[in-house]
Amino acid sequence: MLYRLVNKLKKVIQKYQRSRLAILLVFAISITLLFILPALTQSPVTLNLLMTAPDAQPWPSIVKDFETKNPGIRVNIIEGPNATNLIEDLYTSAFILGDSPYDLVNMDVIWTPKFAAAGWLLDLTDRISKEELAAFSPKDVEGGRYEDKLYRIPIRSDAGMLYYRKDLLEQGGFEAPETFDDLIKISKALKQQGKAKWGYLWQGRQYEGLAAMFIEVLQGYGGYWINPDTLEVGLDRPETIQAIQFLRETVNQGISPPGVTTYQEEETRRLFQSGQAVFLRSWPYVWPLANEDDSPIKGKIAIKPMVHAAGKSEGACLGGWGLGIAKSSKHPAEAWKAIQYFTTVEAQRSFILKAGYVPSRRELFTDPEIVAKYNHYPQLLEVVDSAVLRPAIAQYAQASDILQRYLSAALTNRMSPEQAMQSAANETRRLLGTRGES
Repeated sequence: MLYRLVNKLKKVIQKYQRSRLAILLVFAISITLLFILPALTQSPVTLNLLMTAPDAQPWPSIVKDFETKNPGIRVNIIEGPNATNLIEDLYTSAFILGDSPYDLVNMDVIWTPKFAAAGWLLDLTDRISKEELAAFSPKDVEGGRYEDKLYRIPIRSDAGMLYYRKDLLEQGGFEAPETFDDLIKISKALKQQGKAKWGYLWQGRQYEGLAAMFIEVLQGYGGYWINPDTLEVGLDRPETIQAIQFLRETVNQGISPPGVTTYQEEETRRLFQSGQAVFLRSWPYVWPLANEDDSPIKGKIAIKPMVHAAGKSEGACLGGWGLGIAKSSKHPAEAWKAIQYFTTVEAQRSFILKAGYVPSRRELFTDPEIVAKYNHYPQLLEVVDSAVLRPAIAQYAQASDILQRYLSAALTNRMSPEQAMQSAANETRRLLGTRGES
């Protein structure tokens, strides 16, 4: 194109030679070239985005659609380790070194406070209206805030829930449980009838999944971990002790396996999927696996929000992922365009149909095309609506480590619940600088 323009300019000059028109034409074409030349030679902007390899699998087609609609922008998906904590470490290291290669930041909900408090993220508050945010699940939006500013737009949700064998409950004449007492009662009865080996499976190993599981039981007893607004710690309150005692009793009464305090998600899923248990506390990823053609429990399960104590409300630990923009990015405008596209109804529907992700946009839970493939999504919306967030504090990782250590000690009978939670509360208060030991 540039070659043709230059040749045309030569011919015009030759035709009009010394005339005033030739001079004007030369000037006009020169000005045109001044603006066209950079556009012809400028390379597309490339946005780097780091995520786990499994999470990256459904992205290529959505990225291709975005790049087709935005020819001046490329999105480079960098596949990192499969473990999310290692992805967090890679982001953290890059930001601390001060020359981060990442433009878009794919964040687990619990990373937002840490990254925002450290000054690693752009404030997105003024880039999106309240009306636009209203289309997303409120808890997912809240999970992107830190100190009343928005740093993360939810791209997919996640929430803990209670799976149950609807066939076994029907055979025993039971309705789905609503309370902890209901769960214990049904589990005992179906075990005695020989319907299942175990009543209830949960994640008891000392890791982040333990904190996620526990916050649901704690909510169900009316307790709390840390109030992010006041930094008040509730670990040594009676409700917390009740929550621990419930979990201990499931083991003591033979409702949960003795080894449950060493289980993570996959150990519990495999036991449940093999038909050995009535109830399972886990995440949405279990549903498609449990309903595969070779699964012994295909078509035999249902879901609901976690049970609770009488007179209290249920809680589903909020998980999920969202996109932010690195403050060090040289292309914030292009990064925002990418976020806008990847969180559209069109892009989210594609993600869901390809990978079974949980949407962050409310309307997609009842979208006919999605429900035709995943008929449990309307019930999943009920779970997401009961979501409870882990404390949105900058020191979350350290606070979670404290809870995990002492909670594990209480669940494995190395400490009494009262002693463990008193120590956990004191250590957490020292971490937050609120007050000394009580």
